[in-house]
Amino acid sequence: MGFFKKIMSPIVWGNIIAIVVVAVLVCMLALKGIDVYTHHGESIEVPAIVGMQESDAQYTLQRLDLVLVKAETGYDKSKPTGCVLAQNPESGTKVKAGRQIYVTINASDSPTRALPDIADNSSLREAQAKLKAMGFKLGPVEYIPGDKDWVYAVKCRGRFVYSGEQVPTDVPLILQVGNTSSIEAEEEMLDSLDDFDIGDIDDEAVGIDDIFDL
Repeated sequence: MGFFKKIMSPIVWGNIIAIVVVAVLVCMLALKGIDVYTHHGESIEVPAIVGMQESDAQYTLQRLDLVLVKAETGYDKSKPTGCVLAQNPESGTKVKAGRQIYVTINASDSPTRALPDIADNSSLREAQAKLKAMGFKLGPVEYIPGDKDWVYAVKCRGRFVYSGEQVPTDVPLILQVGNTSSIEAEEEMLDSLDDFDIGDIDDEAVGIDDIFDL
C-alpha cells in the first residue's frame, strides 16, 4: 500500500507531467530549428545568367544565397570571352538556398585536340567515324590519285597536319582520299602500254646505226 501511495503522490505526477512537457517542447524546438536550417517551405527562383560575365553571374547568385560552380568551358567565337554559355538548373527553376548552379564559361581560344593517327592508316569511313566521335568538324573530301577510299593526308586551314598535332575542333578538316581502285590502276597502265608504238622510237636517239657501223 505504501508503494501505491507514493505513485499516486501529487509530487510524482507533477514530475512526470513536467518531464512530458519538457520533452514535447524540446521536440518542437528541434523541428523548428530543422525547418529554419533547411529553409523548409522556402524556394528561390534561379535567375537567368546566360550571357553575363562570370563575375557578374557570381554576384547575382550570391545575392540570392546561391552558389556558382564552373562546370566546364566551351567556345563560341560570337560571344565574349568569360561569359556564361549555359547554366544548370535553367532560369526560372525553384530551388532552395545554398543550391549550386553549374555554368559553362566561354573560353578565350578555340578548343584543340590531338589529331589521331588516320593518315595512311585508315579508310575514309573509319577516319570520319573516329574524327566525329572526337568532336572534330569535317569539310568536303578532297580526292587524289590512289587506292580508292584510302586516307592519305589531312589538311586544316590549307596546310597538312599530322598525327599527335593539336588541331582546333571547330575548324573543318579536309581528308585527302584516293579515288582509284587497284584494278582500275592496272587497267590504266595496260592501256598506256597498248598505246605505246615501238616504231615511234628514233633510231638515232638510241644509237642503233652507230652500233652497226662498229
